[in-house]
Amino acid sequence: MGEKPKVLVFIQLLGVIVLDLVVLTLFPALLVGAAVGDLLTFRIPNWVAIAVVTLFLPAAVLAGFDWTQAGLHAALALCLLAGGMGLFAMGLLGGGDAKLLAATGLWMGWGALPAYLVWAALIGGVLAAMVLLFRKMPLAGIEGRAAWIGRLHDRQQGIPYGIALAGGALMALPQTIWFDRLATSF
Repeated sequence: MGEKPKVLVFIQLLGVIVLDLVVLTLFPALLVGAAVGDLLTFRIPNWVAIAVVTLFLPAAVLAGFDWTQAGLHAALALCLLAGGMGLFAMGLLGGGDAKLLAATGLWMGWGALPAYLVWAALIGGVLAAMVLLFRKMPLAGIEGRAAWIGRLHDRQQGIPYGIALAGGALMALPQTIWFDRLATSF
C-alpha cells in the first residue's frame, strides 16, 4: 500500500485545524459572549443560539458524523428545547436561556449531557447564592453608575442563568465526542 497523496494529507490537516478552531475557539467564544451579555442585559439574543446551532453543522461534517450521530444530537437539542420552553412557560427560565440550553445541548450530545447538566446546576446554585447575597447588600450609590449593577441588584429580576449554562458547557466540553474526534484526527 502506498502513502496518502500529499494533497489529501493537507486537506485532512486543514479540516483538523478548522475543527480545532470551531470547537476550541468559536463555540467557547459564543458561550462566553452569551454569559457576559446575560450578566449585563439579562438577555441572550436569538442570534447567539442561531450561531451556536449553525456552527454545529460544519463541525459535525469535519468530525465525520454520520446521519445517526447528527440525528441523535438534534433529537437531544429538541428535547432540551421542549423542556426549556416548559420551564419558560412556568416562569423558571428565560426564553434566551431555554434556547441556549437547546443549542448547547446540540453540541454536548447524550454522552456529555449528565456532566453538562450537573455543571450547569452547580454553577447555577453558586451564582444564585451570590446574586441573592449581593441583593441583600446596600449599593451605596454605585447603581447609578452602571445600569447592569442596578439590574443585578433588583430583587424583582431573575438570575442571569445563561452564565451557568455557558459555564456548564465549557466544563463538560472535554467530555464530549468533539475531544475524542480531535484526539484521534491524525
